[in-house]
This record gives sequence, structure tokens and C-alpha cells, in this order.
Amino acid sequence: MRIVIGSDHAGFVLKNLVTQHLEDGGHEVTDIGTHSEVPVDYPPICADVARRVVRGEGTMGIVIGGSGQGEAMSANKVHGARAALCHDEYTARFARRHNDANVLSLGARVVAVELAFDILDVFLQTGFDGGRHVARIEELADIEIEEARRVDAPGTGSPPPNP
Repeated sequence: MRIVIGSDHAGFVLKNLVTQHLEDGGHEVTDIGTHSEVPVDYPPICADVARRVVRGEGTMGIVIGGSGQGEAMSANKVHGARAALCHDEYTARFARRHNDANVLSLGARVVAVELAFDILDVFLQTGFDGGRHVARIEELADIEIEEARRVDAPGTGSPPPNP
């Protein structure tokens, strides 16, 4: 499987360990950074991971930060990305089975290395159930389209008032 991975400085060490785990498992890994523990902002990195997955440059993406929260939020701003913050095997399994998640978010300050490997393995080995869940994935895509069509009032970040 082709995996795109990225992290901020807080996730750097776990990212390197996860990358090695993936490569040992026969996966092809594209590491887009960061490449040190020097503080860096995570949103551009996580969005880049998600964009590459959505474009088909990777089968799955992994984003790693301190908590994983902001990393998931950043990846989910990309249309077509379905990033799931997972802290255990259950959430990883159902993120894939019911939500067809294509980006895994991990918190390096939340999960131990061995648990991160277990979460990752479950995430990658679990397929999408389809069935009744397809309609829900389509509804997520509809929300993305709807939001993309919104016209914000300049500088406010909110829609213009109704006339």
C-alpha cells in the first residue's frame, strides 16, 4: 500500500517510528515532513497529506501531532479527505468500516508507540463495509460541495446577511 505521512514537531519521533513500521510491513511511504523537532505549524503539512491522498498519490494518509486533534481538523478541510482521530483499535476499525476514513490521525502525546502500531495496523487492514454507510459518505461529500459554494462576506468568514 502507498502511504503518505506527515507530522508536526510533536509527532516527529512517532512519525519516524511509524514510517519504519510501515516500511518493515512492505508499504511504500512518502514522508512529507516535518524532518526535525524544530517547532512548525501543522495545518499545511496535514492538508498536504490529505490532498495527496485525495489525488491518488497515496492509498491512505497518516498525520501525527501532539494530540492529533488539530491534525485531523486540518486534513478534514480538504474535500474528499475523511480523517479520523483514533486512540484505540475500536475507533480505527470503525473509522474504516463505517466512515471509509482515508487519513489516520494519531496523537504522539496520547498513544504509546506499540498502541500506535496496533491502531495503524487495524486501520490499514480494515475495509469499508459499504451498504447503508455509502449514503452517509455521499452526504459528507454533499456537505463539502454545499460549503464550497458558500460566498463569504469579505473579511468576516461568514455568509453575507439576507437582503
